[in-house]
Amino acid sequence: DNSSEFIPKCRACRRQAREHSGEGDHHEGLSSDEELTPTEVDEFQKSKDNVLEDSRKIFEDVHADFCDIRKILLKFQEWKEKFPDSYCDAYISFCLPKLLNPLIRVQLISWNPLENFTELEEMPWFRAIEEFSEAENVSES
Repeated sequence: DNSSEFIPKCRACRRQAREHSGEGDHHEGLSSDEELTPTEVDEFQKSKDNVLEDSRKIFEDVHADFCDIRKILLKFQEWKEKFPDSYCDAYISFCLPKLLNPLIRVQLISWNPLENFTELEEMPWFRAIEEFSEAENVSES
């Protein structure tokens, strides 16, 4: 089987190329295919910074009552309390995930579970939804 001979030859070629280029920070056992060059790291960081900057601008022209999950859910809670029949007829429980999805996604753009040790359950948007769900369950029972 030539494929088993091919892999060690590739590794030997890459090892030899690293030795000639003076790269001494390679750790044996890690694939050099997964290593990023400094240029790739810089490009990734610039791209990431651009995405984060753009995400901050998404809701800058939106009234505060309509870009804060807690405030949006309070409006739905008021609707449910004042006009329960209309609220039920509109199937709001089915609409809320689609309505809140873009707001949550914007807040999760910068979240990296490997770097940020904040649990989803600790995030303000999660707590707001949890409180709304608990209030809805209490009012239904």
